[in-house]
Amino acid sequence: MTRSRRIWSLVLAFALAVAGGPHEAFAYLKFGVLASGRGVTLRWTQMPVTYYVTDHGVPGVGAADLQAALGRAFATWEALPTASIQYRFGGFTEALPGEDEGLNTLGFRSAPELDRVLASTSFLVDTVTGALLESDIFFNSAFQWSVQSSGQGGRFDLESIALHEIGHMSGLGHSMLGETELQATGGRRVIAAEAVMFPIAFSAGNVSGRTPRADDVAGLSDVYPTGDFTRDKGSLSGRVTKSGQGVFGAHVVAFSPATGLMVANFSLDPQGRFSIAGLSPGPYVVRVEPIDDASVDSFFQASANADVDFRAAYFERLVVVPAGGDSGAIEIEVIPK
Repeated sequence: MTRSRRIWSLVLAFALAVAGGPHEAFAYLKFGVLASGRGVTLRWTQMPVTYYVTDHGVPGVGAADLQAALGRAFATWEALPTASIQYRFGGFTEALPGEDEGLNTLGFRSAPELDRVLASTSFLVDTVTGALLESDIFFNSAFQWSVQSSGQGGRFDLESIALHEIGHMSGLGHSMLGETELQATGGRRVIAAEAVMFPIAFSAGNVSGRTPRADDVAGLSDVYPTGDFTRDKGSLSGRVTKSGQGVFGAHVVAFSPATGLMVANFSLDPQGRFSIAGLSPGPYVVRVEPIDDASVDSFFQASANADVDFRAAYFERLVVVPAGGDSGAIEIEVIPK
């Protein structure tokens, strides 16, 4: 009997066909899996994480170009001073992403039927222990790609998309720290993104997604903390409730008036509990809001039943986060829409 299974992450789309006006929301999210009846955070335990690159390219991006762009994206995540993850290029391979060959394989694959999917990450997980055995990333060769340093009109920036997918490969889910607007032709266009892990990519030719933001840094550092991260950063925790009951799936946002930066997380259990790690010491404004009901499946499976029936609310006072500690639990009561 097999004790492993392959899981495909939430895909990175270049436009989501959802209705409404400008949309803004916030949060980093860690991947998890059920193993032997318990929830386990997906993370690598052996360093460095060795990856392989397919030995073929696409028009405009050869295999060497692909490897160089991926190497830059891996190096960007690895350079975060508060995260301890490490990566190593193991060489080129004839294997394709999605094959269970025991390699972490990144490369192009033709998927013209996925006409809104630029790339996706998959995981091979031990269903008994929850151990992460393998992770692959495919880039959809149905789209046109570029590795030019300043971008190329009509082509998607491979390095930016790779940075997002490597975030998934490292255990990060989607962030909702960004803003989109509905296009007349359908779908949404990103007009501002404050997280690499925002689920909708910038338009073709844009290279703005090559730099992790505060929300991304906090997320990866939470999964792979260094000693400095544990000592110098703090956390903010509490519950979101409605009519005395916990709210699952609420966005809780910590905004620093001193720096203007935002980091956030979701309430992730039936009691409505949340914890936002990676915060610099100081006071924070705390806001809670529902996920846009047209975007829930970018963050949670339908069976999770994330609650979107409440109004946005602020905590009644500033919350002070200490270095190396927690703010102490707060409770934010929300009301139905």
